[in-house]
Amino acid sequence: MATIDLIVLGMLKKESLSAYDIQKLVEYRNISKWVKISTPSIYKKVIQLEEKGFITSHTEKDGKMPEKAVYTLTDAGREEFEKLMFEISCKPINMFLDFNAVIVNLENMSKEKQKECLDNIECNINVLKTHIQENIALKENDQDIPATGMAVLHQQFLLIQAIEEWMITLKKTLE
Repeated sequence: MATIDLIVLGMLKKESLSAYDIQKLVEYRNISKWVKISTPSIYKKVIQLEEKGFITSHTEKDGKMPEKAVYTLTDAGREEFEKLMFEISCKPINMFLDFNAVIVNLENMSKEKQKECLDNIECNINVLKTHIQENIALKENDQDIPATGMAVLHQQFLLIQAIEEWMITLKKTLE
């Protein structure tokens, strides 16, 4: 998947990292909230990128810690990074919201069960909104967070607000 390639290559463009360090950055930056990326996919991806010659690895040992592979971007990896930046930025934008599978099937349920499903989705929207708000508050004054990272957090907040407003309208429509 080109998106995971771009995330990994982008992180390695800044500095050499182990797969574990990449995974920790994905967690810290909450990337998995807006891009489908998992811990196993990161480990598989660094192996694939190395096989393609986009990254190289060397083994490091830090004190009593076990050895770990540290990955570095190659010239081919830099070229691939730029190619992916343009390729992905030119693609049509898709928004995959899994809960829409529930929405399109609501009419197949009783009003009571429809309400229960909508309440579940609304609860999850609120959980995500709170998470994003906390994340913004935590990182807003951190000089280490790039402006583009904060821009994505603010984008996610605006999107969840729009979904929240949409949910209110949908519930009124179905009453």
